[in-house]
Amino acid sequence: MSIEKISDYFGSQVFGDEAMRERLPKDVYFALKQTIRDGKDLDLNIANAVAHAMKQWALEKGATHYTHWFQPMTGITAEKHDSFITPTKDGKMILSFSGKELVKGEPDASSFPSGGLRATFEARGYTAWDPTSYAFVKDETLCIPTAFCSYSGAVLDKKTPLLRSMELLRKQALRIVKLFGHDETVNIIPTVGPEQEYFLIDKCLFEKRKDLKYTGRTLIGARPPKGQELDDHYFGNLRLRVSSYMQDLDKELWKLGIYAKTRHNEVSPAQHELAPVFTTTNIACDHNQITMEIMKKVADKHGLACLLHEKPFAGLNGSGKHNNFSLSTEKGINLLEPGDNPKDNAQFLLFLVAIIKAVDEYQDLLRVSVASCGNDHRLGANEAPPAIVSMFLGDELTSILEDISEGRIAVGVEKTSMVLGVHVLPDFPKDTTDRNRTSPLAFTGNKFEFRMLGSSMSVSDTNTIINTIIAKSLKEFADELEDVEDFDLSMRDLVKRTYKKHKRIVFNGNNYCDQWVQEAKKRGLLNLKSTVDAIPVFANEKNIKLFEDYGILSREEVVSRCDILFEQYEKIMNIEALTLIDMIRKQILPSCQEYMGELATSLNQTKSLIDDINITSSLKTVKSLAILIEKLNINVKELEISVESIKRKKESEKRARAFYEVIYPQMAKVREVSDELELIIPSNKWPIPVYGELLYSV
Repeated sequence: MSIEKISDYFGSQVFGDEAMRERLPKDVYFALKQTIRDGKDLDLNIANAVAHAMKQWALEKGATHYTHWFQPMTGITAEKHDSFITPTKDGKMILSFSGKELVKGEPDASSFPSGGLRATFEARGYTAWDPTSYAFVKDETLCIPTAFCSYSGAVLDKKTPLLRSMELLRKQALRIVKLFGHDETVNIIPTVGPEQEYFLIDKCLFEKRKDLKYTGRTLIGARPPKGQELDDHYFGNLRLRVSSYMQDLDKELWKLGIYAKTRHNEVSPAQHELAPVFTTTNIACDHNQITMEIMKKVADKHGLACLLHEKPFAGLNGSGKHNNFSLSTEKGINLLEPGDNPKDNAQFLLFLVAIIKAVDEYQDLLRVSVASCGNDHRLGANEAPPAIVSMFLGDELTSILEDISEGRIAVGVEKTSMVLGVHVLPDFPKDTTDRNRTSPLAFTGNKFEFRMLGSSMSVSDTNTIINTIIAKSLKEFADELEDVEDFDLSMRDLVKRTYKKHKRIVFNGNNYCDQWVQEAKKRGLLNLKSTVDAIPVFANEKNIKLFEDYGILSREEVVSRCDILFEQYEKIMNIEALTLIDMIRKQILPSCQEYMGELATSLNQTKSLIDDINITSSLKTVKSLAILIEKLNINVKELEISVESIKRKKESEKRARAFYEVIYPQMAKVREVSDELELIIPSNKWPIPVYGELLYSV
């Protein structure tokens, strides 16, 4: 029996460079590559040739339809399928797909979040092909990655600003490298590798939990006797069912050209992680959206449910998405690679302080980029950074920059070997910087790891902001350095001044400790604890100016995104509150009342057969149940009244803030009582699967 090789099917479902080179005429292929490289318009004749080849390739893969696959402001992807069928005069049909259909689509734009940019009756929207991200076949459909805008040209998606920011960063970074004599460099590419955390639970148990089905997280549930305290799940042996799932997941991702690399158990029971190899930022963003979709589909085939919520289980680690980003030339040279002697690597230091400056000046935007209802449950917990944005550089880089800023000779930290004391084990170089898992933004050798993203979030927003703010710093640096007489002297002075001004954002310690909160406040760093605190700063004049000056978003588009974020927050909170009310009213209270009734009846019938001590104990249980049931009734009624009251508020921001300030604590009160009842009611009487079953059933 022949063994199927990964190389035989990797990228088989992608109309990538190899497929284009094989199927397109040479002139068409090179014209398309020039469009991708230089961002020039594609001639319709070229588009027709590409469309024909793409259609033929897709038909061979079993595709019957095509779709413009786009990323609206919902945070997930959207697609409208059209078949290749075109009727003929004789009542038959042909299969056709034109360049016009490839380049532009017209989905309904009225039903997607627009933040007021579109009225309900204004339906027309456009999708435009993004040739820099390869088309692929999924579920017998040719998927064409596209941007999405309204009839008036307003940006309604996450891809368009991202592509604009990438081009901006490319342009400004090229100016910097050319100052160092690298005239041969023609392209600089921002790259990303987003690590994806997730939970797997049994699908049958998932179906019995309304909260998981409707909200993605457990709204009630007492902690199990065993959680993650033994650290025995982290990097542990994969259970057979999980291993089988991961193998199928990797295969499906590899078919789509997604570089799935690492898989392992995470800290919490039933929690896992998948990490890809770095690739170009917009492709990495597309791939991550596809990955989340495929994760759920493959889980379903295995009788599992994949949970991507940031905090599915209270009291246990939540799931994040670590956004590893870097900058590379077209030849693969990493601009964030310090080399063996970073103190002498002037170009690296200039890029480094540009990033420090960018993060310090726009810490608010980075915080907004990870703001969501789900992520509010995770940020600041033991597995995630706090809401305060800061940077970890490690001892060596910090020492070098401190020396430079104080006018001392930068000596750095000498590298040593790690000796393990066992002769059969080799010595290996010890890194001069540790990895700080508490830091929101950590330098990890040749890249920065932004750890604040939530697991269900699109990485597009964060990378749009990262690209834009770094580009702004690089532009200011290039403007200052391009015409100076003594470049080396001016460059060193710029590094010194920049670090001295912005070093408050650098913190190499424990971001979880209370002392850091106080220290950050002294430094003037922001602490936007919740999503409703963070959203308004997105539309600060400083930030609107940034987006407008660099052509990323207009003022109206920035304001609309604030409205969308508030609207999403209040809607999610409303769904959670209504789900909790429904579960308590229809499942928890009836079960508790039934058990209390059975216990009371049994107690009356057997009084003569048991001693007074047992009678007293049973009576106490019945009384405790009665008190808790009444308390739960009162709490859930208060919650109902509050939800209805908040809905009458006219402004979305006010409703969102009221949900955070009023509904969130009221839901916590309901949960507290429900969880206390769960610990009293026998397992066979509790109406929904409990934590122990959910976490240990796979």
